[in-house]
Amino acid sequence: MDTSGLETQAAILAAKPLAKPASASAKNESQASKAAQDFEAVFINEFLGSMFEGIPTDGPFGGGPWEQMFRSMMIDQYAKSIASQGGFGLSDAIKRQLLAAQENRK
Repeated sequence: MDTSGLETQAAILAAKPLAKPASASAKNESQASKAAQDFEAVFINEFLGSMFEGIPTDGPFGGGPWEQMFRSMMIDQYAKSIASQGGFGLSDAIKRQLLAAQENRK
């Protein structure tokens, strides 16, 4: 049996790491983007929540306890909307860090 061919193949495989399929890296990138955007939405939600704390719910339209109850849902939707439109710019940095952490783990 000729082993020179096997040695050549082994040398090629050892020198060049196997590339991941493009779909796997694209999937990781899209998941990292989603996680980063969700994290930014949570951050914006906390930011907006503290802004709305001092605003009374009994205005000219008399929102009362119902407005107080649904305010958190309204703020959550505001935060998701702001994050989906670019937010504060945190999601790009978070995405880069997530992808770098994944690469370092391998």
